[in-house]
Amino acid sequence: MKARPAPALPRHCSPPGYRQRTDGEWADRAEFLDHISHLRGIVAGGKVEVHDELYDGDKYADRHTCHITKNDGTTVTMEVYVFADLAPDGRFHRIEETTMMLSGSDADRNIGSAR
Repeated sequence: MKARPAPALPRHCSPPGYRQRTDGEWADRAEFLDHISHLRGIVAGGKVEVHDELYDGDKYADRHTCHITKNDGTTVTMEVYVFADLAPDGRFHRIEETTMMLSGSDADRNIGSAR
């Protein structure tokens, strides 16, 4: 069984109804945890470069680039467009994102939602 990164999730995502759609595929909170656990198993490191970020009340949007180095030394660069609803306490309640691979192998095209 994969290690689950549950301690960090409550700081950023509101329980219990958190949902995320990445490239058209919906994930509930448990499925999102599975995704993060999968990434922890294949990613050695990386950085996120935020280009644009907007807030309007409980609405949030950003455009960012993820620069990922995998355990095998290969790299993936993805541009991500995010639209989200925030809970009253400021944590994410719902995220919808679209990813665009800028570099990497075809096998990594779904890294944004892989489980």
